[in-house]
Amino acid sequence: MSDETKGIPTEIDVLRIMELIPHRYPMLLIDSLKDIVPGETAVGIKNVTINEPFFQGHFPAQPVMPGVLIVEAMAQTSAAMVMLTLGQEAEGKIVFFMSVDSAKFRRPVVPGDQLELHVKKEQNRRNVWKFSAQGKVDGQLVAEATYTAMIVDD
Repeated sequence: MSDETKGIPTEIDVLRIMELIPHRYPMLLIDSLKDIVPGETAVGIKNVTINEPFFQGHFPAQPVMPGVLIVEAMAQTSAAMVMLTLGQEAEGKIVFFMSVDSAKFRRPVVPGDQLELHVKKEQNRRNVWKFSAQGKVDGQLVAEATYTAMIVDD
């Protein structure tokens, strides 16, 4: 882990992510987080491989990561960042989607891509958080969305 801000690391691996959010294979869609600014921004990393279960049916002859799973990976990045930021306060809680707005997909994400999920907090009121996010591959914008999530007791 690299430099820490207020005791919160600026990078975490998949093992730490699994301590923060309940998702597991095949629904855990992020491999690491980097560039974490507590409560504000983070970059999730998804290494896309042909071994992903969704490629069996989407689409076998021309595998493409489903857009809804790209948005889910964005949300998981946000959830992990929020739970990491809240620390002890977040124990026993879970993050749920409330809304997804303005989702746009610019180009397909395919096996071999490293998907970077740049998330930014737009607003936070009590247990409701609003985010904007961009998915990038090799620095090129592939997807974007805004969404709202709520933190609730497990």
